[in-house]
Formats: sequence, structure tokens, C-alpha cells
Amino acid sequence: MKLHEYQAKEMLRLSGIETPVGVVAHTADEVETLLRQMNITRGLVKAQVLTGGRGKAGGVKFFESVAQAREIADSMLQTTLVTKQTGPSGELISKVLLEQPVEISQEFYLAILIDRAKSCPTMFVSSEGGVEFDEVAEKFPDKILTIALCEEPDFRALARQINKVFQLDKETFENLVVLLEKLNHAFIHNDCTLLEINPLALCVENGRLLPLDCKVNIDSNARFRQKQWSACFNNELNEHEQTAAKYGLKYIKLDGNVGCMVNGAGLAMATMDTILANGHAPANFLDVGGSASEEAVTQALKIITSDPNVKSILINIFGGILKCDIIARGIVNAVKRTGVKLPLVVRLEGTHKEEGLQIIKDSGLAITRVDSLAEGARLAGAAAED
Repeated sequence: MKLHEYQAKEMLRLSGIETPVGVVAHTADEVETLLRQMNITRGLVKAQVLTGGRGKAGGVKFFESVAQAREIADSMLQTTLVTKQTGPSGELISKVLLEQPVEISQEFYLAILIDRAKSCPTMFVSSEGGVEFDEVAEKFPDKILTIALCEEPDFRALARQINKVFQLDKETFENLVVLLEKLNHAFIHNDCTLLEINPLALCVENGRLLPLDCKVNIDSNARFRQKQWSACFNNELNEHEQTAAKYGLKYIKLDGNVGCMVNGAGLAMATMDTILANGHAPANFLDVGGSASEEAVTQALKIITSDPNVKSILINIFGGILKCDIIARGIVNAVKRTGVKLPLVVRLEGTHKEEGLQIIKDSGLAITRVDSLAEGARLAGAAAED
């Protein structure tokens, strides 16, 4: 679960960490009013998209007047930002962050992430802030300090280690000690898998350490206790993925033309591999899970058929918790409700298989029944070519 920059900074503020003052605008018409409320005429307009490299791609721009801020926001909103991380399709900018300017003397890099090999958080710090970390790792690997946080850290001792890199004066060092404790709290309390500050700025005024940009990932498995961030789960999802999540489905759009509906991630992967092995390409990954209702199956069919590239559909179900007769009734009723006209191939295996196949046969619908995944993949692929 990824947070936008403005959401990540809100998380930091809730942990007592100061960030630059900023507000979010969804339209250019809001800009003048929001800047008046902030009492600033100079600052930054920052595209709120879930990708790095925004600055180089034109997604972060300075403004020197309210009129210029409005003009920049208008040029960004509802356009696509293409960076090295997004690929050619880019990401749609639906909101921008208007932020006060900060006078700084130095930029650092600081991040905490989960090291799965060590099963504990690990901190990365560098004196080379303000550029992408991959670039720092490639050009200045000797300027990166890595510290495992496998035990409750002594924050003053941790700050001493980091200050060998940052070279802060005494006053700012004390600020670093406080900041590290608050960052650790934010990371643990919010079930983060990544908390990256780049850059962490040393301000000219009062030796403050201020996060100018922040990237946060939260463990999606912790949604049940991170209710304040649960709405952010949809940050990364398109319309169809949001609908799928609403009904307990897992859906990912792909580039092929054979739609897939399967129960179980492993079986879904095997189904897609078999389609590929037969010379065709899956149009999606769609896992209905172990207890899909008729409504969920209906929504799954709607999602699959909303993709204009889909020319046929392969349903591959192993009946265990989700018995074959139940899924068969769901398929029949869903086909009737949605009016699907595409070639539909169904393979059922497991508990109540024969009952399920009989239900499909008795429905009178044009559904092809198969006994093996290989046969299903071959027939669905061939139907997609017709």
C-alpha cells in the first residue's frame, strides 16, 4: 500500500515530525484561494503520483507568483507524467501539492525498510540527498551507510553512527537524535515496509532537519489495524481493480486476449502459463478466492469483459472449500445476468465436479466444458483467434 507524498507527510506530522506547510489542490481554480490561506506567493507545485523521478520529468516546479502557480497547476492536472519508473504509459496527475519554499544548506538521504533476509528494519543513510537512491548506489556506493535495527535502537548511539556521514554540528545533532526516534515510531506504529526521506534537508534557519519529500509503503496485510490509511489502498488501483477488491477478488490487467477466472493464486499462475505454452496470452490475472459468491462471479465476468482486448474466457476452478456445483450455479447465473457473448470455456475439478458439470449442461448456455487445463487453454486460445 503506497502513500502519496502529502499522505506520507501527514503520517510524519502525526508522529510529531515537522514538514513543510502544504495543501492539496485538485483543480487550478482552487490554487489562488489555497495560497491565500497559506499566505505565500512563492513555493512549489508538486504532482502527486506514485513514482520517483518526478522532478526530472517536470512533475515538480517552482512558482514566483500566484498566477504562475495557477498556470503550472493547470498545465499538470489531468495530464500524464512519464518517468523512468512509470514506463511510456505514465501516471495520471489528479492532484498537486502546493508547498511553501524552504531555504536549505545541505541535503541528505535517510530511509528505513524491512530487510526480509534479516527479518528486521534496516536504515540507509547518505550525504548525497536530493537524487534517486539507485543513482547514488551506482555512483557513490562508498557514501551509503547501512545499519540493521534488529534490536530496540539506542537513538543517541545511532545518531553518532549517522553523524559520521552527515557531519552535523552539536545543535543539529540533538535534532537528529529526536528525529530518529520519531521516525522509528512512525515506521513501527504504521506497519511500514518502507519510509524514505529524500531529501532530508538541513535548513539555514535554526539547524532544523526537515523532510522535503517522503515516500511510504505500508504492509497491505496490516490493513485491518491501519484503518486510518485503509482508503489509501486504492491509490494504486484502477477502476476495475477497485471493483475487484470490493468483492474480494484479486485482478491484474495484462496484455493478452484470453480472459481468465481462477480460484487460487497458484492455480491462476499455472493457468496463465498453460495459455502461454499454447501460443496465446492471458488478458488478466483474476483470483476469485476460496469462497466466491454468485455476485462476486458476476462482477468478475463484468470486469473481464470490460477489457476490449478479451476475445474468449477460460474459467478454471478446483473445488475444495468452493465446491464445483456452487461455482457452476454462479457461472450460469452470472452469464445470464451479464449477457456474455464471448466464447466461454470451463474446467471444473474437485468436490462435486459431476454435479457442477451437469448444472452447466442443463443451463443450455453455449459454454464449452473440458476435463483438463491443457485442453481448456488450447480451446480458449483457438476461440480468441477466430
